Amino acid sequence: MERWRRGGCLLTVALVAAMVLASAVSGEAKLSPGHYRSTCPRVESIVRAAVARKVRETFVTVPATLRLFFHDCFVQGCDASVMIASGSNDAEKDAPDNESLAGDGFDTVVRAKAAVEKACPGVVSCADVLALAARDAVSMSSGPRWTVELGRLDGLVSKASDVTGRLPGPDMQPDALAAMFADNNLTVPDMVALSGAHTVGFSHCTRFTGRLYRSSAAADPSYYRASYARQLMAACPRDVGPTIAVDMDPVTPTVFDNAYYANLAGGLGLFASDQALHDGAASRPAVEGFARNQTLFFEAFKEAMVKLGRVGVKTGRRGEIRRDCIAFNKQ
Repeated sequence: MERWRRGGCLLTVALVAAMVLASAVSGEAKLSPGHYRSTCPRVESIVRAAVARKVRETFVTVPATLRLFFHDCFVQGCDASVMIASGSNDAEKDAPDNESLAGDGFDTVVRAKAAVEKACPGVVSCADVLALAARDAVSMSSGPRWTVELGRLDGLVSKASDVTGRLPGPDMQPDALAAMFADNNLTVPDMVALSGAHTVGFSHCTRFTGRLYRSSAAADPSYYRASYARQLMAACPRDVGPTIAVDMDPVTPTVFDNAYYANLAGGLGLFASDQALHDGAASRPAVEGFARNQTLFFEAFKEAMVKLGRVGVKTGRRGEIRRDCIAFNKQ
């Protein structure tokens, strides 16, 4: 689904190229924590209050909002394109890899944006609301709080076909994961830190039953702890339905902490891609360091989230400030 702009003056090829280059180079520089200081000074407190109300309703808000931010940024950049609802079911959220995104994440952003619009109509982008909501959700689950850079515009395009091959899969190995993160200017330590979001996540059984039942044995040998595999089998039988889910962190599933990394050392990685972080030569030092030191993990996570928030920022004519996060503005 795409919203096309019409009109405007004709530009030479050279000028267009210069504008695109300038936008790509300066997109990061245009972000600033004080972007709305004069136009919507209460934006952060408004978003935080909306997120807090949603978290009180259901803890699913936390992992759902955080995952929504990640899935948005990794496809076309942090531009809220994942929020678009298409009548023809061809927007990003309709892609197979996004079908498991929990509705509570979308609802959190829609509510927060509505509250912001009442105070500052037409000023704050949905992309910035999502970035703030993700930060607040983490801090409300005992996780760290960081300064969010603001000034993103909302994207003008949202296509399901753009999602293919741009999101990490549950069976990916460290080298493939590292290459995908590198494409978004994120390092291996960033990758390991961001994977720590799984400490409050959940997964539908259908995302990992291929691994769970890969072997004809009682438990697939890739699950180092057989008791954990049996626990998963009990929760997720072979014929499990698409709505059944389990916690990704079986120890402290509602606390944002460093237990995820200790779990990997103990063979409790739900996805093959999780466990591979502990087994990979390049990623294992970060896993072990974060397992030993939660403060180290929190600092790395904050830095990685700021870097993630700079991916694919839209500026100028490449974006807009949507009035409704699920629909492009009408011309």
